Amino acid sequence: MLSRRTFLRTSTLSTLAVPLLLRAEATPPAGTPLVVATWPNRGATEAGWQRLQSGGTALDAVEAGARVPEADPNETSVGHGGLPDRDGHVTLDACIMDWKGNAGAVTFLEGIMHPISVARRVMEKTPHVMLSGAGALQFAVSEGFVKKIQLTSKARKAWEAWKKTAKYQPKINVENHDTIGILSLDQQGHVSGACSTSGLAYKMHGRVGDSPIIGAGMFVDDEVGAACATGLGEFVMKTLGSFLVVELMRQGRSPQQACEEAIGRIVKRYPNYPEFQVGYLATNKQGDVGAYAIQPGFSYTLTRDGKTTIVPSDSHLKK
Repeated sequence: MLSRRTFLRTSTLSTLAVPLLLRAEATPPAGTPLVVATWPNRGATEAGWQRLQSGGTALDAVEAGARVPEADPNETSVGHGGLPDRDGHVTLDACIMDWKGNAGAVTFLEGIMHPISVARRVMEKTPHVMLSGAGALQFAVSEGFVKKIQLTSKARKAWEAWKKTAKYQPKINVENHDTIGILSLDQQGHVSGACSTSGLAYKMHGRVGDSPIIGAGMFVDDEVGAACATGLGEFVMKTLGSFLVVELMRQGRSPQQACEEAIGRIVKRYPNYPEFQVGYLATNKQGDVGAYAIQPGFSYTLTRDGKTTIVPSDSHLKK
């Protein structure tokens, strides 16, 4: 006869084995490799795809993709060409996350061309997830990143024109919020994600949005998939939108269904939703892609099998 202690130990081990087995069986098979990004970011997804084709991981792909708009002086909402805050400072936010659950982020970073690469260094070379402001800059310089004057002449002219008509009140302005969020599924079946932005144009000095916040601007779970957000970050932060999308996919929703439900949460909770834009983009491990936004006009760029397509997204107000 089994002793009570032996019985309890055997029963406990059997009970623990069941959820572990179910969890393993619930992991879907990987789909074909892809790179997908918010908005018409063809250069970003194609750069990420080329990185995959040269043997890079999903993490390499999203970093390579995000670096494209970061370096573009004509891109007014990400990186080098970003429009400044109301005091004339271009402050940058970015985060990156791999399939192992590792993550890195920088906020309120000035003078660095590629905040996404600094975020990856934070992830790989420090015990932290997020560095901010002067500390983030100090770390970036110590890692060999060169500090440069960030405000372009084009952005300066736009800022000077804004000041002539703006009331300069301490409130968030919504002139500009087209973050790049980028996700990838690689040949090994792993997912990774990245997000980079210069934030709202003419924001209050010191404001940080959702883009560098894991679970808000972007989230990855290699058992399920990945999601990212764009739009007015305050509402993404208040609902942890990207985490929500991934968890909804875990519960069985398709990427499209998950994005629609996450937008529905915002619409239900905030009656002023017609006044701002939020959009979500997601992929699961099978390589299915979904996107949904509050306002019409949101689109995403998908590169798969060497072919790039810009896909218009459906929206709540359009329905």
